[in-house]
Amino acid sequence: MFREMLRKKQLLSEEESLYVLRKCTSGVLAVSGDDGYPYAVPLSYVYHDSKIYFHSAVSGHKIDGINKNAKVSFCVTEKDDVVPHKYTTYFRSVIVFGKARIIEDNAEKRTAIELLAAKYSPNDEEGRLKEIDSGFKRLCMIELTVEHMTGKEAKELVNLKK
Repeated sequence: MFREMLRKKQLLSEEESLYVLRKCTSGVLAVSGDDGYPYAVPLSYVYHDSKIYFHSAVSGHKIDGINKNAKVSFCVTEKDDVVPHKYTTYFRSVIVFGKARIIEDNAEKRTAIELLAAKYSPNDEEGRLKEIDSGFKRLCMIELTVEHMTGKEAKELVNLKK
């Protein structure tokens, strides 16, 4: 169902891919956009228990795309070092394919936003809970269930591991 990566020697292990997903703070979500065009949007996220959670306004291009087609992809880049004299970049990235779902249940939505807030403001529980409370009614949380994931890194980084 999902394509195999061509350069298998550059494939990250599942453990390495999960490390990248947990470490990074932003990624790009791609959904089915208007008139057959893809729509890709950068966003903040949290990875937890084989799911990715992110927040959104309650309406807009991203929400319309998810409502039209729940199948999405999400990409994060953990490393992107340009090496001009070698005409390359030393990169490490992960691409996820899965299904997105708008969380309707308030308790589930609350858990998801608390996970997200804790990632970005880990040392201020009181402040983040106050912020969540103030905007909770206007908040949309989305869950992306990971169905397939591949990580890849530059061959130079693979060689450094040896």
